[in-house]
Order: sequence, then C-alpha cells, then structure tokens
Amino acid sequence: MDEIQGIAPSPDADPAREKAAQALKVPALLMMGMGGLWVLYTLFGLYRTLSSEGMQQLQAAVEKGLAVYPPELRVQMRSILALFLSPTFLTVSAVPGICLNGLVVFGAWKMKNLQLHGLAITVAIICCIPCCGPAWGLGLIPGIWSLVVLNRPEVKAAFRTK
Repeated sequence: MDEIQGIAPSPDADPAREKAAQALKVPALLMMGMGGLWVLYTLFGLYRTLSSEGMQQLQAAVEKGLAVYPPELRVQMRSILALFLSPTFLTVSAVPGICLNGLVVFGAWKMKNLQLHGLAITVAIICCIPCCGPAWGLGLIPGIWSLVVLNRPEVKAAFRTK
C-alpha cells in the first residue's frame, strides 16, 4: 500500500506481522466498539437511575409491583427491596461491568497493536461470556473470532517479534 502512494515501505516492516495485524483488526475494533458502548451505556443508565427523577420512577414501579401482595408482606418486601435499590448498591453493582468492559477495550487495543498476547486471549474469553462481555452476548462473535486468530502459530509468533 505504501508503494502505491509513492512511499517506500519501512525496512523493519515484517509481512507476517502485518498479516497478523490485519487478521486481528476487525475483531479488535468490534470488541473496542462494543466494550466502549457498553461502558457508556452503563454509566448513562446509572446516571439516569440515580437522578431524583429516576429514583422516583423506580420507587413508583416498586409500589406498583408490590400492590399485588398482601399488606403484611408488602412491608417486608419493601425493606428488602430498599437495600437492593439503594444508590450505593446500584453503583457498586455497576462497577464490575464497567471494569470488565474497560478491560475489554484496553485489551482489544493491545491486541490490535500485537502487544500482550495473554491479555488479548483473556479479553477474547471475557467477550465470550454473555454476562461479562459487551452487549450481553453479541461479544461472542468477535470473541470467538479473536480466539481462533490468536491461536494461529503465525499470529503467536507475530506477538513475540517486534
């Protein structure tokens, strides 16, 4: 491609390394995009839920749901739900997803640059786990694709050379 533009290719350009990078480019970009969007989605949802209007809507939904239970049971259920719907619990429960998907974005970026093969394998596996990876299962596609490509001998060798 450099020759087409009239620029001589760099002397340290390794065709095998470039081929490996090309093979990982699309799944890495998919993982970065999905992971990044999932982090933003989680943060936005957390912000909306923790706002005063969001908490009011949540409380109204709880009261509507509790209306079908007998009055003596409503009191007990309301106290249990108050723990699970507290701002602290909601925030703490969002942290693992934000961290895992942030790791997916970082690891996919490193994978795209053929750095840290172990991390690349790890984030590809995380993407394959529906409740951990981005988009609740859509990460399975780039996750498996990445694992297949990352386990090729020539791609492993490309990670070692630099």
